[in-house]
This record gives sequence, C-alpha cells and structure tokens, in this order.
Amino acid sequence: MKALEEKILKEGKILGGDVLKVGSFLNQRIDVAFVMQMGEEIARLFEGEKITKIFTIESSGIAIAFAAATKMNVPVVFAKKNKSANVGDDVYTSRVHSFTHGNTYDAVVSKEFLSADDKVLIVDDFLARGNAIHGLIDMVGQSGAELIGAAIAIEKGFQGGGDELREKGLRVESLALIDSMEEGKITFRN
Repeated sequence: MKALEEKILKEGKILGGDVLKVGSFLNQRIDVAFVMQMGEEIARLFEGEKITKIFTIESSGIAIAFAAATKMNVPVVFAKKNKSANVGDDVYTSRVHSFTHGNTYDAVVSKEFLSADDKVLIVDDFLARGNAIHGLIDMVGQSGAELIGAAIAIEKGFQGGGDELREKGLRVESLALIDSMEEGKITFRN
C-alpha cells in the first residue's frame, strides 16, 4: 500500500534496536480515516474468503482489526495479554514473547469467542519475528477454527517472521513490508 509507505517515511521514526515508532498515526494517536483505508485494503485482499471473525491481540492491533472488520462486516475478537477478572477460566491460551516490550506473557481469549465453525483472519499492526502471530495461530488451532491468513499493517521483513510464516504455508499480506532500517533510512521490499 503505497500510501502507508509514504506515511511511514513522512511520520515514522526509527528508534534504537530495530524499533519503528508510528505513534502519530497507528498505535498511540490513530489517524482514523487513514486506518479505515488500511482496513479497506485488507478487505480487498481477502475478498471472497468467507471470513467470519478477525482475531488480533491487544492493544495496538485492535484499531486496524476494527477497520478491516467494519469493511468485511464481521466481528473482531482480541486476545488479552493477561488473564483478568472479567475473563473466565474457559480460555485458549498461548505464551507470547514481545520483541518491543522485552517480556513474555500469557495471551488469552475466552473459548466462547472462537469456535470450529469460524474462518479466521489474523490482523495486527506489526510483524517482526512473528511471536504474537504464532500465539494467535496457536489459539486458532486450539479452537479448531480454519485459519485463512494474516493481514499486517507493517512487516519488518529483515527480522524474518513473515518469511518464516509464509514458508510454513500461511498466507501473509502486509500493507507495507520494510526490507531495511539502516542509518535512519527505510527501504521497502517491492
């Protein structure tokens, strides 16, 4: 998505440790109109797949998942990063290591929200090493649902997570795929 690449170049900031900050439009301050365009593109990419649910993980993936779900007219289900008092004991769970935050947590989702009858699209804001996506895939597998693919706003291709998922046969569609972030310069994969 050329518009996303341009927005990253204009508003994104490279921080140390291969971190790209896009807080001005995607995951702290949300440019609603732009995120809705991203959702429209995801809906176009997965048109005809008969998706019944979009699955993401809190919290930065929720906005783009919501935008895609609005265009596809399906519900969004999101995994919580820790079990809370308002989540019962009947859950799917997966251990996930966060590259950005440098911690490991138990992602959970109530079993009532994913079932074997579902056709699930995973949507997230970033894909680096693929840890969050692997956790979501694990929970989809536990539910018996059919995994259709994954839609990612920004993939950091140089960290290999997306390529690994594709090699395992998962359809991964990234709206912007970064090949490198070196010396303050971002290069996108064609």
